[in-house]
Amino acid sequence: MSGIYIHIPFCKQACFYCDFHFSTSLKKKEDMISCLVKEIEIRKDELQNTIIETIYFGGGTPSVLNTEEINLLINTVYKNHTVVKKPEITLEANPDDLSEEKIIELSKTPINRLSIGIQSFFEKDLKLMNRAHNSSEAKKCLQIATQHFNNISVDLIYGIPDCTNDEWRTNIQTALGFGINHISSYALTVEPKTALASLIKKGEIKNVDDKKAQEQFYILVKKLTKANFVHYELSNFGKEGFFSQNNTGYWLGKSYLGIGPSAHSFNGVQRSWNVRNNSKYIKAILEKTLPIEREILTKTDTYNEYIMTGLRTIWGVSLDKVRNDFGMQYINHLEEESKKYITQKLLIIENNILKTTQKGTFLSDGIASDLFMLNE
Repeated sequence: MSGIYIHIPFCKQACFYCDFHFSTSLKKKEDMISCLVKEIEIRKDELQNTIIETIYFGGGTPSVLNTEEINLLINTVYKNHTVVKKPEITLEANPDDLSEEKIIELSKTPINRLSIGIQSFFEKDLKLMNRAHNSSEAKKCLQIATQHFNNISVDLIYGIPDCTNDEWRTNIQTALGFGINHISSYALTVEPKTALASLIKKGEIKNVDDKKAQEQFYILVKKLTKANFVHYELSNFGKEGFFSQNNTGYWLGKSYLGIGPSAHSFNGVQRSWNVRNNSKYIKAILEKTLPIEREILTKTDTYNEYIMTGLRTIWGVSLDKVRNDFGMQYINHLEEESKKYITQKLLIIENNILKTTQKGTFLSDGIASDLFMLNE
């Protein structure tokens, strides 16, 4: 089983914290859609003998597409791949794009899951992040969307400067009040070369407080666990039956094809990625060449990726898999390096599976990097 990710590299405006690839000009949108179609056709044989179970529109802001463009891309996937009977088809969307008319139109397409970038229900937070929507649009779009889609995920950001713990609790409670079955939540991160990094450097915005972000993470875990959500990945919480199949595929090492500028692909042994430039991408596709760089993963690369993704999830790292797939050098290294974290009650071994404890979850990325093998 595999997935297809389609990157839509357009946004109405740039959020201050974002370092994903996008353009705020829609001039090349028509050419881009045409080239996305061509890339799907050109690369139809890359996922040989696999069945597509998820299609994911990410970005950027895929909700800038009209339903005709969405249907064209989905139909192109169906023409060039074998797709399961009921695939999960997700569209990332921003509240300002989701008018009642647009939601009803989307409900008539094969899209069956919306991932809505709310981030916060507080006006001051939205302004600080330079989001294109306001608080009332966020609430209104959820009110309407939940009437037409039963599989909705909401994005929320914690650790925002001047967002108090009580306000953070209100954000979570507001989302739950709409009967949402999935929440993705991320710490506000200061990426280099973003507007946020520049504004913090100038002193116009307070820096992110890591201690407060950690507090708000644990508030999130406690509230969502109480509301019967499963904390199945570091940043993802879902009710049973509503986990993101697309993202779960990434964490479990399934193959996927990334279409569009900056999109990444993985086939089990090789990782590849498209150029992060709309003009270069369009030019290459029109010339029927692929603007792709490729990297063959070594055994150590594959081991390190397994440790990183495994420790972020409830499925953990199988010690048997490490022993069988990678060999004694790797299992000995893992067992030795994980001892201190087990002693500190940050890691635990259950049924021969190495997992983070609740205390260790927030630190999982740092712990994983400590368990990496540096040399083959």
